[in-house]
Amino acid sequence: MIMDTQKKVLLINDISCIGRCSLTVLHPFLSCAGFETIMLPTSLLSNHTAYPSFSFLDLTDEMDIILEKWKSLNVKFDAIISGYLGSEKQINIVKKAKELFLKEDGLFIVDPVMADNGHLYKGFNNDFPNKMKELVSIADIITPNITEASLLTNIDYKINFSEEEVNIINNKLIEIGAKNIIITGITSKNKIGISYGNEDNTSFYYHKMIKGPIHGTGDVYLGAFTGAYLNNKTFEEANLIAAKYTYKSILLSRKICSDKNGGLPFEVNMKQYLNKIK
Repeated sequence: MIMDTQKKVLLINDISCIGRCSLTVLHPFLSCAGFETIMLPTSLLSNHTAYPSFSFLDLTDEMDIILEKWKSLNVKFDAIISGYLGSEKQINIVKKAKELFLKEDGLFIVDPVMADNGHLYKGFNNDFPNKMKELVSIADIITPNITEASLLTNIDYKINFSEEEVNIINNKLIEIGAKNIIITGITSKNKIGISYGNEDNTSFYYHKMIKGPIHGTGDVYLGAFTGAYLNNKTFEEANLIAAKYTYKSILLSRKICSDKNGGLPFEVNMKQYLNKIK
């Protein structure tokens, strides 16, 4: 009998046809990292929402149909990653997917995509962060940016947070139920970075601030982190690999990408990344 040893990862996120983000980043990243990646799209967009205009197709009803079909396939996932969810109903669908299809020892990662730069994204109401807490409370790892972390903990957003203030946010996220927390986009004077940790310890990593809009950094970070972590790197090692790779991709985007909304050219240095995680 052939043993199925390749890890299966379910990606629940949107498809933006133009502008590297969400599934167009996570799917190739984790496939190259050695995993069978299965997609459950939440919506289909002509391009991501930072562009002046976009088309949007809500796939909520189809998500439910897909899960029903999967029941007969006896499929189980080693990890589930939840990203952009366009409605409270989709949050309930993610909870259902976890309950039905995540292995008993599987990894559940929640990227609570809903806001940036102090504001909720278009289409989300002020009650959405409270609903998102339902996923945060059952997640093994969460990866909010600093705006999303502030909304989840009812702490007023500001441009610069001290490490002591970030630790307070971390503690409040732990109170909600999060086990391991990665917060991205933390700015401090001329630096920007991340925090990563749990109830026992929180560490910080910064790099030099790069001015101007940068889209898709969170997705590149999440892909790079997950690929390393599922390849048995430690939580700290995976975060440092992801942080350095994302920064390198940002620098490269400034050299070779004319479309500032186009996302990061993560594909270019993928071979170097794979050499670090294998």
